This record gives sequence, C-alpha cells and structure tokens, in this order.
Amino acid sequence: MKVILSPNPYRDKGLRAVREAKRILEQDGVKVSICLPFRPEGNHEMPADVAFSDIRTEAAEADCLICFGGDGTILHSAKLAAEFHIPIMGVNMGSVGFMAELEHGELKLLHRLVEGNYSCEKRMLMEVRVLRDKRVIFQDLALNDATITKGAVARVLDLTVCGDQMKIMEFSGDGVIVSTPTGSTAYSMSAGGPIVEPTAENLIVTPICAHALQAKSFVLGAERVVEVHTSRQSRKVAYLSADGGRAFRLSGGDIVQLRKSRQQIELIRLSGRNFYEILSQKLGRN
Repeated sequence: MKVILSPNPYRDKGLRAVREAKRILEQDGVKVSICLPFRPEGNHEMPADVAFSDIRTEAAEADCLICFGGDGTILHSAKLAAEFHIPIMGVNMGSVGFMAELEHGELKLLHRLVEGNYSCEKRMLMEVRVLRDKRVIFQDLALNDATITKGAVARVLDLTVCGDQMKIMEFSGDGVIVSTPTGSTAYSMSAGGPIVEPTAENLIVTPICAHALQAKSFVLGAERVVEVHTSRQSRKVAYLSADGGRAFRLSGGDIVQLRKSRQQIELIRLSGRNFYEILSQKLGRN
C-alpha cells in the first residue's frame, strides 16, 4: 500500500502530525511519501530532516491521499485526487473542518486504513465555465462552491440566474453562490442557504444580500445547467472564485455556467461518525 501525506505547513507546525502519521503507517508496512500541496510563500522554514516528493509523480501510483490542514487544504487537493482517481482523507488541523475525517488527536485510527476497515463516500464535483461572446475563456472544478461577488469598492451587482435557460431569479445584490451539497455547510449556509446531505447530488443557488423579496435559495437537480448572467450594460466589477481560489475578473455580459462534472472524488471514512454527528459537533449543537 502506498499513501501520500500532504501537509499544509502553515497548519501543521513543524509537521508534527505528519511525522506521527508516517510512523504509524510505516509500522504497518505502508510505503509513505510526504508531498506539499503548494509551495510555501516567503521565507517559511521547512524541517531540514523531512524529504519531500513531487505530488503529481507520487499520485500516479498512490492508493490514497491524506491531507493535513483545514477544509481549504482538502479543497486544494480535491482536483488532483479526481484527476488520478485516488480517494482522499482529511486530518483537521484547523477550526471547523467539515470535510476532515480525523482530528489530529485521532491518528491511531490510521491502523484501520491498513486493515481495510474503512469505506469511501462519493462526492460530486461541479464544472465551472465562463462564456464570453459564446467562447469559453475560463474553466475550473469545484468541490464546494463557485461564488460571484462584487469588487471591494463596487456597488451591488445586477445578476440573472437561469436553470436550463429558464430564468429563476433576477436581482441586485452582493453576488450569488452556487454550491454542491458538500459546500452547503460553507459560504452558502452563512448566506442563508439550506444544509443538504453531502452525498446528495444537487446544485444549490443562494443569493448574497439580495435587494429583492423573490430572491431566495433554490435547490436544483444535478441534471440542471445553471447560468449566471452579468448585466451587459453594467460597468461594475464582478469576480468569480471556485472553492475560494484565485478570483477571475468578469466583464459585463459574461455568463458563468455551472453543471455537475463527470468527475467525482471519494472521501475515506474510517471514524464511524455520520454526517449528523459531524454537523452537531462542528456547529456546536446539543
């Protein structure tokens, strides 16, 4: 068995959790590679005694990918996991961590991975494209959501949201979120959207601070194609971001098209906790 350990060096200080996971897995005869999900910025010092490998090279032969960080670290690695068809698991080194399977104090449960005492949970991905004059000028994948928001100094945006080319809503506001069920507990929930069981397959449309009574959150079937139209006459600046990644600047008249991707990812489950237990724990409910 070959496992990639991928730490966020800003979360896992000194890579202490990764070192412990490596020790546990190697005791069970697992071949372990440590790969950074991204290059640290500035003069961030990395432990000199840790050997790092190239993550794409290792992913070609890996059986699973374990991320150490918050949900952002898992989101960053999800596209790689989908590309190489390897299951992924998160170890929470952050605060909330809805997608993480283990807390950093539960690393001993990694023995179950070697024993085969785990399951894989399929999650849908969303394809994100920007059309300008009927040409695709940007595309990405999202596990959580795609957000269209105003610039820092812009006034409200004028947006039209369509499902299968039929208008769902038209409003002025701060933007709109289109999320997967996995992303329903993230920004979409904070903006008033519904919580959807993450193994479902839906597209969830949630306006952000809409100046319209009829602009409510919609849950659409996964076979729908959602389009968000920016006003062609507007000179206001709008930005698109998939899973909180680098923002893409939209122009007036651009169409953001969102649909279920043919690709998917598998999240490893070995703690035995179900979604409702995780929800209660993370949101502090009794």
